Amino acid sequence: MQELVGIDFEERETLFIEVILPLSLAKNYLYRIPYHLNEQVAIGKRVIVQFGKNKIYTALIKSISTTAPAVYEAKYIIDVVDQVPVVNAMQLKFWEWMTDYYVCNEGEVMAAALPAGLKLASETIIVFNESQTGEDIPLTDRETTLLNVLATKKRLSIDDIVKLLGQKTVFPIIRSLIDKEMVYIAEEVVEKYKPLLKSFLALNIFYHEEENLKALFGILEKAPKQLDALMAFLNLSKNAPEVSKQEVLALSNAGQGAVKAMIDKEIFVVKKKAVSRLHDDVDDLILNFKLSEAQATAYAQINEILTSKEVVLLHGITASGKTQIYIKLIEAAIAQGGQALFLLPEIALTTQIVERIKKYFGDAIGVYHSKFNDFERVEIWNKVLNGTYKIVLGARSAIFLPFNDLKFIIVDEEHESSYKQQDPSPRYQARDAAVYLAYQHKAKIVLGSATPSIESYYNALNNKYGLVTLSERFGGVQLPTHEVISIAEETKRKKMVSYFSSTLIDDITTSLANEEQVILFQNRRGYATILICATCGFTPKCVNCDVSLTFHKSSGQLHCHYCGFHEHPLKICPACGSVHIEQKGFGTERVEEELSLIFPEAKIARLDVDSTRTKNSLQRIMADFQDKKTNILIGTQMVAKGLDFDNVTLIGVINADTLLNFPDFRAFERSYQLLAQVSGRAGRREKQGKVCIQAYDDKHRIIKQVVDNNYIEMYNDEIAERSQFNYPPFSRLIFISIRHKDPDVINAASLHFANTLKSRLGPRVLGPEQPMVSRIRNYYIRQIIIKSDKHTAIHKVKALLKSEITKFYAEKVFKGVLIQLDVDPY
Repeated sequence: MQELVGIDFEERETLFIEVILPLSLAKNYLYRIPYHLNEQVAIGKRVIVQFGKNKIYTALIKSISTTAPAVYEAKYIIDVVDQVPVVNAMQLKFWEWMTDYYVCNEGEVMAAALPAGLKLASETIIVFNESQTGEDIPLTDRETTLLNVLATKKRLSIDDIVKLLGQKTVFPIIRSLIDKEMVYIAEEVVEKYKPLLKSFLALNIFYHEEENLKALFGILEKAPKQLDALMAFLNLSKNAPEVSKQEVLALSNAGQGAVKAMIDKEIFVVKKKAVSRLHDDVDDLILNFKLSEAQATAYAQINEILTSKEVVLLHGITASGKTQIYIKLIEAAIAQGGQALFLLPEIALTTQIVERIKKYFGDAIGVYHSKFNDFERVEIWNKVLNGTYKIVLGARSAIFLPFNDLKFIIVDEEHESSYKQQDPSPRYQARDAAVYLAYQHKAKIVLGSATPSIESYYNALNNKYGLVTLSERFGGVQLPTHEVISIAEETKRKKMVSYFSSTLIDDITTSLANEEQVILFQNRRGYATILICATCGFTPKCVNCDVSLTFHKSSGQLHCHYCGFHEHPLKICPACGSVHIEQKGFGTERVEEELSLIFPEAKIARLDVDSTRTKNSLQRIMADFQDKKTNILIGTQMVAKGLDFDNVTLIGVINADTLLNFPDFRAFERSYQLLAQVSGRAGRREKQGKVCIQAYDDKHRIIKQVVDNNYIEMYNDEIAERSQFNYPPFSRLIFISIRHKDPDVINAASLHFANTLKSRLGPRVLGPEQPMVSRIRNYYIRQIIIKSDKHTAIHKVKALLKSEITKFYAEKVFKGVLIQLDVDPY
């Protein structure tokens, strides 16, 4: 009590704070500050609060006042977590905008924005870090108690820790142990992003003595292949003491066995080193590059336009060298002392750009995405907050980082659908959010793509954005040639071998003979799309969803791609008892199997969601293809994103019709983008590539426009159709998804809600309708669409939606019905 002596309690102010909880709450709560913590609270700091009867959460201070809540008595906070704020004022404004624009709650934005290590809650699981040494790390008594229990039980919830220590203020203890890397958070233990590791050989130091080396030559005379390997190593090591194992194998006639024998004899010492995934000459180019004439012109145009506009769209064809322009723009931005953000659609698939930019900028750059564990994400967050990182390379979640002086944003492949968050809320579009973020920071932003989204190109043509075009490939590399093959015609002439036309097989044969690589694209994973009874037509369906099951040969089971349900395949039809079960349709697994029968000598790999589930599998597949250990790579749309291999000369599209016939108003735009991006993987260096497109509808306009590389014609066709039928960018869409486990309740609820909206918004409201998949995870789904024209005040529509949803939830008859909103669902 001595520290309280001399303090006049009458003069102390009673402070109240508005906090954001990481929950979907319609309103933020007010809490009271104990007098002794008055000096510690600040906007952007985290506090420990009790919410409900016994739940403990980490909340974030949004505002501080002396006004008590009018309708409830404010609880006291338990503790203040931070010495300094972890979120700045700019971020809180950005969260407010996102809450209003995407019609969600601030708690949902907070949950999406903060790394798990910054938002501990009662349910959070704390795990003992088995890999920590614990040497010379000072611990308090309570930290020691907790660690001893965790060492035995391995994992505890925060509720368990509260009971164990007999106090509610356990968060500072947990935070301290996380900082010391003694424990970690279970929900964030995911595969760590890893660089490409290669084996390098060094000569054992014993053989650095000339006499010992001469003796070694005598010993190896009886092993000519090992001697050949040694000669190759000595020749290569003139420039560097450590030589890539791959280079030694390539220069000598020795095989893997000879080199392994030399390693076992300790003649060679193996060292694993992280290397760039790029070809060496490209690295030299990046480190010492000079822009080509076309690039220099584009760079100058971008800078000129940015003097009068905030946003520029860079429309550069595939392999035109957009990355080098991005590097120059970032360099100019950080020279002014600010920060830069480089957004990529999927970091895990763009390892090559990561390596390029990290090699150029060094330690000034941070990489941020969901593949990192919790330690790393919190560390990157703090380094952005304190200004250590000048450049951040990240996936969509990087827009939430605590930038203090953001000067430049680049959104690469801005057309990519993976910039859109689907679930959970907030369902934001990172490209659009980045445009607002740049406006908020008074920064400049460049959107780049070989196939821009219709909306972005429309904004550029209508002078909302600047437009710069880069229409030639870097280094004079030619665009690939295209050949379109009619599957119907080939089938009629009996020239199809399995799923491959005679032309595609001939092209693959030629590429393999020339020791070149091939990428084949089939936008469907699995083995067979459906199993069907040939007698009665019965098809096995998921018990939880209204979809047919897909057969996967790798697991030998039928799988649901929506909920994960799986079961053994049919042998006897449960409807009619027939044993005549047929497989219809095909996915990447089937393509891989059929191709291995046609080309038994070729090394074939598959790149899809199923083949990349295990740890490091994605990096291994890409590294093997880069090192030419794989001849043919078969994949879904993953192969269209971020791959840059110098030896790929042939791209084969197995069936383009599956893209074109998708029931969505964006199907043609997306088909063009995907086919053009896949085509762009071919012939990116000296050799001209070829693209072979198989389709039933081989005369389709989209295929012709891809072959002609005619984006403008595709844009004009699409924009005319959208204008006629009032689709974006001529209107604004909001999808309302209503879900419940009872079909009768969902029918009544969706009809009631739709009629309520129609009474206020009239013909702008469409539905309710059943979506294509009308039941997922046992929840029946109905969809309502609000389609408002440009003249409708969209903010008023959103305010009305929020109000009507609140009223709807208040009706007991619709208890348990879920409503989800998706603003700009593209």
